[in-house]
Amino acid sequence: MNENAKAMVLAAFIGDALSLGVHWVYNTNVIDKKYGRVIDMLAPKLASFHRGKVEGEFTHYGDQTLLLLESIASDNGFDLNRFADEWRAFFEEYEGYIDGATKATQANFKAGKNADTAGSDSEDLGGAARIAPLVYVYQDDPNHLIQAVKTQTTMTHDGPEIAATAEFFARTVLAVFDGEAPHTAMEGVMEVYFNRPPFNKWVPQGLDSAATDSRTVIKNFGQMCEVEAAFPSTVHLVARYQEDFEEALVKNIMAGGDSAARGLVTGMILGAYHGMDAIPKRWLNNLKAYDRIIALLDRIDPGTP
Repeated sequence: MNENAKAMVLAAFIGDALSLGVHWVYNTNVIDKKYGRVIDMLAPKLASFHRGKVEGEFTHYGDQTLLLLESIASDNGFDLNRFADEWRAFFEEYEGYIDGATKATQANFKAGKNADTAGSDSEDLGGAARIAPLVYVYQDDPNHLIQAVKTQTTMTHDGPEIAATAEFFARTVLAVFDGEAPHTAMEGVMEVYFNRPPFNKWVPQGLDSAATDSRTVIKNFGQMCEVEAAFPSTVHLVARYQEDFEEALVKNIMAGGDSAARGLVTGMILGAYHGMDAIPKRWLNNLKAYDRIIALLDRIDPGTP
């Protein structure tokens, strides 16, 4: 499992890095005209929010995921208050894009709130999309994992169903590690743990759309950040391209909008399913933080969190 767990983390980061060049470009015709089919990492010439970054780097979602991985590696486990301190220090000097959820959380910390209460009311998938490092360290401790993914998420994103979304995708990866295919895993996690609104609507929507063109499906669900759109879109990508890791991440980018959050989760689940052999070498070679990520993963012992 450990090699697939490493692939899970690397694939999540790749999903974010691939999205950098056209992140938050909603007009897919612009992507087509400028680049055609995007199959490699790009500098963010179109993604104005991320100007100054270079190809192979991360959006602000990926940067926070790497910060979380570093925090976990520092003590072989997740401590919310330690991560909160590191997160606050990180954004005091951050030169990348700072989104609304981050600004609101920063303001709440400055107003005296703590890590349990500072979270914004954001409903964006981005907060729940950072969880691959937590799944890695707590892959053998489901109860600890679920607590960690929920508290990590609500530290910055405390809108309705965001913590539950993080739990859903964490449980999906655990089911994949146990041998289930992603489509079956998502269906089973919903039936056992989330057989309630809105999940008993979102999950079937995503699964039932698996035979339909992804650009059409994601446009209909919504290309935006909010979980109401991003959740079924991500389920669709995982289900439609269950057997084709590379195509899943390419089609995610080509659908436009908040491809980075969808890419983090899609990469995480399909990386866990396929393992290292499915990840194109060119993507690993172009990932700027590759050596850093591997070194951090090697410091973590998932068996003794």
